[in-house]
Amino acid sequence: MFFEWMAEPSAWAGLLTLVVLEIVLGIDNLIFIAILVDKLPPHQRDRARVLGLSLALFMRLALLSIISWLVTLTEPWFSIGPLAFSQRDVILIVGGLFLLLKGTVELHERVEGKAEHSAGPRLHAGFGVIVLQIVVLDAVFSLDAVITAVGMVDHLSIMMIAVTIAIMLMLVASKPLTRFVNSHPTVVILCLCFLLMIGFTLIVEGFGFAVPKGYLYAAIAFSVVIETLNQLARRNLRRQVASRPLRERTAEGVMRMLGMRPVSEDDEALVVATAEAGLSAQVFEDEERYMVSGVLTLADRSIHSVMTPRTEVSWLNLDDPPQVLREKVLRSPHSFFPVCRGKLDDIVGIGRAKDIVADLAEHGKIRVSHLREPVIVHESISMLNLMETLKHARGQLAMVTDEFGAIEGLVTPMDMFEAIAGEFPDEDELPDIEELGEGRWRVDGGADLLHLELMLKTEGLVDDNDDYTTVAGFMLARFGHLPEVGDRCALEHSHVTFEFTVERMEGRRIASVLIERQPSDTEDIAGMKEE
Repeated sequence: MFFEWMAEPSAWAGLLTLVVLEIVLGIDNLIFIAILVDKLPPHQRDRARVLGLSLALFMRLALLSIISWLVTLTEPWFSIGPLAFSQRDVILIVGGLFLLLKGTVELHERVEGKAEHSAGPRLHAGFGVIVLQIVVLDAVFSLDAVITAVGMVDHLSIMMIAVTIAIMLMLVASKPLTRFVNSHPTVVILCLCFLLMIGFTLIVEGFGFAVPKGYLYAAIAFSVVIETLNQLARRNLRRQVASRPLRERTAEGVMRMLGMRPVSEDDEALVVATAEAGLSAQVFEDEERYMVSGVLTLADRSIHSVMTPRTEVSWLNLDDPPQVLREKVLRSPHSFFPVCRGKLDDIVGIGRAKDIVADLAEHGKIRVSHLREPVIVHESISMLNLMETLKHARGQLAMVTDEFGAIEGLVTPMDMFEAIAGEFPDEDELPDIEELGEGRWRVDGGADLLHLELMLKTEGLVDDNDDYTTVAGFMLARFGHLPEVGDRCALEHSHVTFEFTVERMEGRRIASVLIERQPSDTEDIAGMKEE
């Protein structure tokens, strides 16, 4: 009887084993169906996937129904010299050639990026063409599965039930598997490589050379494990990137586009190629790069990096004679002055230069009642909050204090503007950074490190964990002691070395520094190319 095997425990064990084997043998078919249906318009993909698996089911059931014919396929059909070929061998060779051709074409399209980078709307393949390719794939893969079934069990009904159960399970899993394959391009490439390997194996078997399936499955399993680790690494990287603030990621992306990212080892080949071609890797002008990077990094800066330090603040002492006060105001280009009594920490108010001169001329003293209330901010204030404070100060400067109430310095709206657009020296000031020639700069000890980074087109000077913001602070941290004129230290970043030399000291303060850039390897290559 057709179902007489149901009373035999061994038959049920054979059914279960065969279902598992049929699923394993059908996964490759399912994956390649997913790759094929991706070429169709979205509204046709589900129908093509179901149709493809249905055709696979009917193909396998039809082949199972003619087991007697399948058994004779191994008989010699024709010979070429010493090689004898059966009908099964011809089917395997033709199927293997088809798989090699299909895999090569698909790999070429994905490696060349035609599907992703073609201009205009994406062109979809015809439904009939895809279905025809699915039929051919089903024929090739079904033959392998059916031959496995014939060799596993003796009852035709067990074979048909196992094939049906396997196809139904694959039908349920087909959509999520298709979605996974299409969303991971590297998985598609790996599957196409499996297709080439299977095609080559079929051709070899068609010529009579037995290929142990264990070797094939071991190679596939090893590749799957490696790709799984690769996917896990990519997912962890995406999580790590997503954990960073969106503003920070956006700023870094813009900085990279502006060329502010230093050259890494991965970019060396690109830099060398650019130098050999005689092209410039910089697209934006320096002024544009400075302003954009200044805006993007403003919120991360501390008030110490933009304020005028206490030692350089011009202030008026109410205890000084009127003539001394008048000469100090007229000699200075500033519009506002902190007015104090005896010392800078005892600030009385903020006076406008023209009002102070008028008071001294008419009354012989500064009228305290006409002074503006000083704007006091703590040194821990953020740059964005400081900007908001200065907006409401109506052009007035703000005094910066520490936790003990001592004046640390002052900051003006112009200081904020210079943090974005670069230096605008006053009449009595020299530029903090002066270019002396190709690769040589003279830098004031109080120059802002972030501004210097932009000028040198490098990184490594600024660190969020450091409590200094000036060139002098950077060098003192490097030396570990108060240096002398002529002392040197170096900064190496991305194969470029900058040498810092103390040029001038003012007491215990580093007043001036000379910076020299040593040529990089890529610059040497470019120079040799020009010669």
